[in-house]
Amino acid sequence: MSWDHPEIRDLLARALAEDVGPGDATTEACVPEGQQGSGYFLSRQAMIVAGTPLLELIYDQEEIEVVHRDGRMVDAETVFARVRGSARRLLTLERTALNFIQRTSGIATNAARYVEAVAGTGVQVLDTRKTIPGLRRVEKLAVAVGGATNHRFGLWDAVLIKNNHVDAAGGVAEALERCAGAGLPVEIEVRDVAELDEALAAGADHVMLDNFSPPEVASAVRRINGRAQVEVSGGITLETIRAYAEAGPDFISCGALTHSAPAADISFRLD
Repeated sequence: MSWDHPEIRDLLARALAEDVGPGDATTEACVPEGQQGSGYFLSRQAMIVAGTPLLELIYDQEEIEVVHRDGRMVDAETVFARVRGSARRLLTLERTALNFIQRTSGIATNAARYVEAVAGTGVQVLDTRKTIPGLRRVEKLAVAVGGATNHRFGLWDAVLIKNNHVDAAGGVAEALERCAGAGLPVEIEVRDVAELDEALAAGADHVMLDNFSPPEVASAVRRINGRAQVEVSGGITLETIRAYAEAGPDFISCGALTHSAPAADISFRLD
């Protein structure tokens, strides 16, 4: 996972083409050609900085100075990056840069809150595939900056047997048997204690407890008794994650890390 990835470079190019089109009419009318300028990115809230490598890719013809690198918690009204170059380009690139850095810093800040909420429990907070289409690589990188852990990237790098797979396969044991030769890590989602017992009997070594309450998770963890790794998922919020963590699972996966992360409040200003 790298910010300087061909998919991300292509994403940035498409974002700029979408915004600029054949030209920035306002800037070209207002700003003399050849005028130089400088500007800075300013946090308007306390936040985790994330996505600064994207600024370096977007401003590839400018002089960019990153004052606070990814992972740094900054207060409101903190300058975390500066850029110098063509005044026209600084203004033309402004919105695309802000759209990305607000999203990535917002996700990192949100993820950090979830990680902090389970501090001391030994539980790992995982992200999910609930990302904006086309932005998954960027969003998962931002999750990692915030201190949470990336779950599978897509459908190809791990087997996760969910409820519909179980139903389509004819049951828990049947689904596990069909996936035994996949050559990938295998995890299975269970909806109740009966399915949990069936999964354990079939040799599952990683189970996901779907929409269990914290007391039900605690009971299931005792029932499993170390025979499998335990993940909890389904409707986990910042208000409830601590109770789930204290119930004793190994992992908690939260779609809210990405799908419910508010954009960070960031401004770009010309000097």
